[in-house]
Amino acid sequence: MSKLLSILIAAVFAVSTGSVFAASHMKAADDKAGAAPAEQKAADQKAAAEKKAAKKAAKKEKNAKATKNQEAESKKEAEKK
Repeated sequence: MSKLLSILIAAVFAVSTGSVFAASHMKAADDKAGAAPAEQKAADQKAAAEKKAAKKAAKKEKNAKATKNQEAESKKEAEKK
C-alpha cells in the first residue's frame, strides 16, 4: 500500500512539474512570436510614413509647378494687353 501511495504522489508531482515547465516554455514561445509581429508592424508603419512623405512632397512640387505656370500665363496675358 505504501508503494502505491508513493507512486501516486510521484505521479502527481511529475504531472504538476511537467505542466509548469510546459507553461513556461509556451510563454517564452509567445514572447518570441509576439516580438516579430510588433517589429514588422513598426517597419510597416515607418514605410507607410515614408511613402506618405514622398507623396506629399510630390504633390507640393506639382502645385509649385502649376502656380509657376499660372504666373507665367498671367504675365503673358498682361503683356498682350
